Amino acid sequence: MKGFNFDDLKQVDRTRLGKEVPLELFRAIRLIGMREGLPLEGKGTTASIGRKIGESLPVSTEEELLDLFAELKIGLPRVTHREERLIKIVVDDCFCKGLPVLEEKKVCDLEGAIIEGALGRIMNRKVSVRETKCNVCGDEHCEYEVRWYD
Repeated sequence: MKGFNFDDLKQVDRTRLGKEVPLELFRAIRLIGMREGLPLEGKGTTASIGRKIGESLPVSTEEELLDLFAELKIGLPRVTHREERLIKIVVDDCFCKGLPVLEEKKVCDLEGAIIEGALGRIMNRKVSVRETKCNVCGDEHCEYEVRWYD
């Protein structure tokens, strides 16, 4: 059986409801369905899913990835720090913005895994992404540390 690719997913034929779904539905799938319905709050699943999504995105540069993040309304990403093997990416207006604060709960692991999968393919090397800040923790934005290895 053939799987879906990103271009397949862009084909929408919903004449009455269009291509948008409410953020509440996405939140329910992520934060109730996956986090509460899967072992370890679904972290292994979201990591695998996110990497696959990232690898399949039609982007070939870091800039294209950040632009697509905004276009898909995942959030508004920007690079805030860059070193030889480290990039810090802040995401404003992330899907979790406005949720109640639950200290010590970071919930945007899927978004980090998407970044990891895409940048790993773009850079053709092992990339590791770790969420270091999250709106749900009370932080002003979500933030990721991106590291890569040879």
